[in-house]
Amino acid sequence: MEHLKKDIIPGSVIHSEKPFVYCLSSKVQKEYCDYCFKKGRLLKCSACKYVYYCGKVCQKEAWHTSVHKAECKGLKKIAPRIIPDAARMMARLIRTLSKNGNQVKSYYTDTNFRMYKDLMSHFADLKNDTKRMEHFESLCGVLYEFMNGDILPNTVDLMEMFGKMCINSFNICNEEQQTLGTGIYLGASVIDHSCKPNAIAMFEGTTLHIRATKPMAYLNWSEIRISYIDVLNTRKDRIEELERLYYFTCQCPMCSIPDPIEMNAAACPNRDCYLEINLNETNIEKCSRCEAQITSTFREKFAEVNKLTDLHLQNMKELAHMDNLDLDACEVFLEKQGRFLYSSNIKRVKTLDLAFESFIHFGKFEDALRVGLSLLPPLTKYYGITHPVDGLIRLKMAKLFAALNNTECALKLAESAHDVLKVTHGMQSDIVREELLPLLKH
Repeated sequence: MEHLKKDIIPGSVIHSEKPFVYCLSSKVQKEYCDYCFKKGRLLKCSACKYVYYCGKVCQKEAWHTSVHKAECKGLKKIAPRIIPDAARMMARLIRTLSKNGNQVKSYYTDTNFRMYKDLMSHFADLKNDTKRMEHFESLCGVLYEFMNGDILPNTVDLMEMFGKMCINSFNICNEEQQTLGTGIYLGASVIDHSCKPNAIAMFEGTTLHIRATKPMAYLNWSEIRISYIDVLNTRKDRIEELERLYYFTCQCPMCSIPDPIEMNAAACPNRDCYLEINLNETNIEKCSRCEAQITSTFREKFAEVNKLTDLHLQNMKELAHMDNLDLDACEVFLEKQGRFLYSSNIKRVKTLDLAFESFIHFGKFEDALRVGLSLLPPLTKYYGITHPVDGLIRLKMAKLFAALNNTECALKLAESAHDVLKVTHGMQSDIVREELLPLLKH
């Protein structure tokens, strides 16, 4: 493997790449340009009336490069139905390969490259995955209608494409880490997963940038790791998610050791005590610090709140729009949960994260800051000191403090956000230049 003999510092861009195939999510199609993924005033395609562009330049590029030209008729044909994102992505992949896309080389060093044939499909695993096979069959039906007139590959080749798409696709996100679409990046497909990565995938429009998050003596691609999933989870849940989505059992440093006790811990029944209680120890009868009794009733309540939290998190995930949220009910639940789940319990952290965003949405800035201050310590512990979500929350809190005229706290949070975002986003990113730097000047 080729080495680049130089010191790599956190924040260094070690690889940049345009997508081989990509597709904007239908959820944001009226907000973002279908070609460059920029947000702003958009023009609708006059033919299919489905896709939107930020201007004539992107519209022409999408047409002349056949990104949209080939699909326009199909989109018009199936209207007013909306084509599933996976079907649109598959159609683009089929058409790209039909135009010698399998000859494309994507370099990740001066001499090393990846091609479409190098992508893993996990064909055997796919065949045994009932849920994915059902999805594949439904996609085939959509493709036959959508690509009417085009010659479709045979079922085996289609399934190979589907597998490669599932295994090798990146979620294309904006600077706020909102998913905008999906893309296949041939060169970056060489990078393996770790729940404790040393690099991160970030995007500028549809361009992928792999940024180092830890110092390295030299660049060795066999040692570069990014995270394929959100690592804010227990070891068991991370391993299960990776097996379900990517068909491998993670053996990274994080998954090779047990979870920290506090990740699944109960809060001490004594509200004035801050010790975590490990209820997995069946013989524990009292808190080792304050000697508060751990009763069977407390254990039952802890189990009940755990189940309610799972339900609450799922309901929040499925919520179509934040305006539909019953904020009062959420506040009551948050208070009850805090009596039984330890402050660093992973389910408590996830609930606080959702509550933080909800309070901001409804303009309850003081409540958002109260929750944010409880959220940051465990979030940093689980994500590490250079994760974009951590940096973005610090930036949001700095802006909230500034809005409430607390300049001292605003500056402190802005400085800590700067330490993270200069690594994850870079000093030239819009979010740093337009949102963070003005806070540091006050």
